[in-house]
Amino acid sequence: MEQKPARVRIVDAAHQLMLTIGLARATTKEIARAAGCSEAALYKHFPSKEELFVAVLKERLPRLNPLLRRLIATPGVGERTVEQNLTEIARQAALFYEQSFPIAASLYAEPRLKERHNAVMRELGTGPHMPIRGLDAYLRSEQAAGRVRSDVDTYAAASLLLGACAQRAFAYEATEAGGPPQSLDAFAASVARTLMQGVGE
Repeated sequence: MEQKPARVRIVDAAHQLMLTIGLARATTKEIARAAGCSEAALYKHFPSKEELFVAVLKERLPRLNPLLRRLIATPGVGERTVEQNLTEIARQAALFYEQSFPIAASLYAEPRLKERHNAVMRELGTGPHMPIRGLDAYLRSEQAAGRVRSDVDTYAAASLLLGACAQRAFAYEATEAGGPPQSLDAFAASVARTLMQGVGE
């Protein structure tokens, strides 16, 4: 059986280790060992662990930002309603937060490492604020197309939808049921429908 290219093995190994032991504890040495390559080979593909983390987010987690970019480029186009678009955004966002929380949570236990990580994210032009900006931009494009009310605070609306998705990933494991009260699809449809009652024309 042909071995995967080194870069693919590195991203796979990083994803698995970040999920199981967290971003803070997943060292480049451990990632390289799990990928079956040297640490020097890892650094040929990724100058820093933060850039490897960004690759994991982009290539192994649900693709929320590309969805938002596509919708921003085509507001009011096609047969899909704003509510249908928001439902798909909510679905992808809930999946993204569900899978990214275990990876990033360990950073909060190490403030210095978290600050270094945030500094690199700023240099790379990315971070957890980007989906809010993307959804805000999408809602503003729908405002311009006349499908979202002109008096709506689009940033607040984006924060409400994505905040609900993040809360779904974070809050429900401690309940008696051990998980969210709704299926993912039901949750996404309900959140989108509720938001549309406040923003729709």
